[in-house]
Amino acid sequence: MKKLVVLSGAGVSAESGLATFRGQDGLWNGYRVEDVATPSAWQANPEMVLDFYNQRRRQLLTVMPNQAHYKLAELEESFEVAIVTQNVDDLHERAGSSDVLHLHGELLKVRGTCDPNTIYECRQDIQWGDLCPRGSQLRPHVVWFGEEVPNLEKAIPIVESADILLIIGTSLLVYPAAGLYQFVGDTVPVYYIDPDPSDALSRVNPGRLHMIKEKAQRGMELVANSLLE
Repeated sequence: MKKLVVLSGAGVSAESGLATFRGQDGLWNGYRVEDVATPSAWQANPEMVLDFYNQRRRQLLTVMPNQAHYKLAELEESFEVAIVTQNVDDLHERAGSSDVLHLHGELLKVRGTCDPNTIYECRQDIQWGDLCPRGSQLRPHVVWFGEEVPNLEKAIPIVESADILLIIGTSLLVYPAAGLYQFVGDTVPVYYIDPDPSDALSRVNPGRLHMIKEKAQRGMELVANSLLE
């Protein structure tokens, strides 16, 4: 079986009802990134940060995977599929994908501030004063702007091993995740699904780049049909 590596971003979950933070009606509207998604925000106003992520967690629990998620899961019948996602939601897993690496953490997990490896499942609100078993404050298990991306080193060899690369729902503007596609082999076909694609892939040989200017669900249907043919 050929290996299909998928780089996914917020656009793949947008049609499930989860807002993308760079869109006109994006998740961050009304919030400054500096106020809710940085280490300095956590130091300055942890209650605001916790409330922001509590709202996101509650929303996630009300939505379902869409056909883009399900199509990716179905492709495991014909390909070895590995998903590297910038998303902190669990919609890939709920749709049935079995190999998902989260670059930016997971919204349904929290960790103790004393140790980044003290990670716990969480489906309820977290308040200031909620402690991990080791006695430190719980925080979202999310990589904030300015923090290291621990799973980046795991993602690079996954991309290097791809026979086919699929990029879906990402603007390719948020680094370091945006640079992962550069680790794919020189002859590997690259599919890019986005209704308004950036020119970030301009360095990819046009002969192996397939641009699908569609939203995730329609674009995924087209790509799946093409791959299975």
